[in-house]
Amino acid sequence: MKFNKNLQNLKNYEAGKPIELVVREYGINEKDVIKLASNENPFGTSEVVSKGIAEISNKAHLYPDDSYFELKDALAKKYNIDVKNILIGQGSDQVIEYCVHAKANENSAILTAGVTFAMYEIYAKQVGAKVIKTTSQTHDLNEFKELYNKHKDEISIIFLCMPNNPLGECISKDEIYDFIATIDKDVMVVVDAAYMDFASYKDTKMQIQPDDLIKNFQNAIFTATFSKSYGLGGMRVGYAIANSSVISELAKLRAPFNITTLSLKAAILALSDESFVSKTMKNNFKEMIKYENFAKEFGLEYINSYTNFITIKFNKENSSQICQNLLKKGIILRDLKSYGLNAIRITIGKSEQNDKVIDELREILK
Repeated sequence: MKFNKNLQNLKNYEAGKPIELVVREYGINEKDVIKLASNENPFGTSEVVSKGIAEISNKAHLYPDDSYFELKDALAKKYNIDVKNILIGQGSDQVIEYCVHAKANENSAILTAGVTFAMYEIYAKQVGAKVIKTTSQTHDLNEFKELYNKHKDEISIIFLCMPNNPLGECISKDEIYDFIATIDKDVMVVVDAAYMDFASYKDTKMQIQPDDLIKNFQNAIFTATFSKSYGLGGMRVGYAIANSSVISELAKLRAPFNITTLSLKAAILALSDESFVSKTMKNNFKEMIKYENFAKEFGLEYINSYTNFITIKFNKENSSQICQNLLKKGIILRDLKSYGLNAIRITIGKSEQNDKVIDELREILK
């Protein structure tokens, strides 16, 4: 059987290892497994959300309101925009997929940082588009400008992962705006803001407000998710915010009922519980200091993170071997060898989880 030629050299996205795999392979009790590999919220889900979706669990057989009006209305009030500026997706990666299918093809290219969210490249290759990356691993906007000017006739989309996954760095709003101002208005600029609320909490200079972004730039799209600070990774709800003319085009790619009845309710309720988000932020940056101190103790380089994870680079030690050794002890971290880095990405967990991980890393490095 023949398949689309664009699939021939396309690699699957490598997700973090599930808890179930560790339980199966190593016989470790599920309650003893520490999973800090997929940037999930260590506090789980808000009680407001848990109670709310339990109350409507008997409606799981019903399709959701496909207009998603209540969720869009809540987001519109949060960001001071119109519901026409919003598109709901099955996670923010789905609306990113819509962006690629709407703008890229075999005659065009996308531009990304050297190390960034893998799905940009995967979606681009699905449609046969060329992928242009900076030689710099992080977002070097000077190199972005050079590559854009060099390939101006090809580039249809520029992805700015702010803050960047899987590295964690971020660039100030002013620098981002200055860069977008130099880009042709027919080129789509996607600001992937999956971790923007973490960056905003740490340093307000990094904060990009979607209403301001789309007011200043007709070609900009702001994408975000409920998976991280709101703790709804398993519910898969994301969204795009852009000018209404852009949203109406992207909406043509959306299948009906692309999020579930329970997911919709969970997202609406999550927006009403900002105290849960505040608790998440305080824990995140307080606990992150422990990993920074650990890295300094052993002379390891780490990336100053504006997210809910930290990336630590190793010298002579092999990151894959470290992850494998920890896996046998029920600790799941994210090895970044697939990104060409001898590094580990660690989601910031609860205090006792982080202490356990650092103790085990110390033993390995000693």
